[in-house]
Amino acid sequence: MIVPWKAVGLLTLFLAGFGSAWQFQDWRYGNQLAQQDKQHAETLNQLTQAAATAQQAEQDKRLALEQRLAASEQTHFRKMTDAQRDQDRLRDRLATSDLRLSVLLDATDAAKGCDVPATTGAGGVDHATVRARLDPAHAQRIIAITDSGDRGLIALQACQAYVQELSR
Repeated sequence: MIVPWKAVGLLTLFLAGFGSAWQFQDWRYGNQLAQQDKQHAETLNQLTQAAATAQQAEQDKRLALEQRLAASEQTHFRKMTDAQRDQDRLRDRLATSDLRLSVLLDATDAAKGCDVPATTGAGGVDHATVRARLDPAHAQRIIAITDSGDRGLIALQACQAYVQELSR
């Protein structure tokens, strides 16, 4: 059987056309993949930028919180130092008899046998209220108790300020 050259030429053209159609589809598919890769890369870039922006915002918030807490800590440290200095001065004044602590007494107790005078001397400023002086050792103990109380209150204020800053 002799194959006519026309049939061979036709078959060759058909196979060449089929091959170029295949190449054309391969090129189109490759182009679509390239576009998808480009879109995917752009999406990842946008997500990365959004995450970086959010991270920067969180870092800024944290830095601002740290600065507020540091300022609050300095304020409370100053208050604690001032309270300690005031307590030390008060103790020194009590120790040198520059200052004496006294307490008001109930006038009815004075009538029951307490021999504290009911009137003050000419230089007194109590306007005839009945007072009794405390022993310096007892006064020192009272000052120590108030010092502990003051420190506790200042520490409580510092804790409350810390919690308020964190809850903002």
